[in-house]
Amino acid sequence: MASIRDFKLLRGLDEQRIGLEARAASDDHAAVKLWLRLLACSTQIEQEIRARLRQRFATTLPRFDYLAQLERHPRGLRMNALSRYLMVTGGNVTGLTDQLVAEGLVERLPDPEDRRSLIVRLTAAGRARFLDMANEHEAWLVELFDGFDRDVKAGLYAALGQLRLHLAGKQAGTAQPTRRRNGERAPGGKER
Repeated sequence: MASIRDFKLLRGLDEQRIGLEARAASDDHAAVKLWLRLLACSTQIEQEIRARLRQRFATTLPRFDYLAQLERHPRGLRMNALSRYLMVTGGNVTGLTDQLVAEGLVERLPDPEDRRSLIVRLTAAGRARFLDMANEHEAWLVELFDGFDRDVKAGLYAALGQLRLHLAGKQAGTAQPTRRRNGERAPGGKER
């Protein structure tokens, strides 16, 4: 059965914005609903950031993420490390690197520890360009969350941190069983 809160959400979001959450049915497991809500929120924010990066800087989110990784590593990164940080294939990193080298934003240098490898790092122009984008990116996120209750934000941040730890424990096989509010385990590990 749908709650009053669910109806409020549906009234607040039109057909265009309900997106992934429209897939959830009232009798779906809480985990499915939570996953779809997290995905919907993440996607909504990401779409807005992508649009703003495109409009303001004529760039893409993958390029921004690439430059952000290099800014965090001023000495540069090997291409395979950059690929792991960005969670993309080496081919994607190579193509993006070629573009950014041509634009003078990054440079390829021989790796002093392994002559067969190259290090990619920001140029001075690349660092300046990234910092301009990063400052606006942060301001956009602050704007998007402005007016959202501070305590709710803090609670959500803490809860998502707990979720990250829980998921990491599950992946490592060390997660503790989920407990209900009164301290008892949910039957069969399920919560509705």
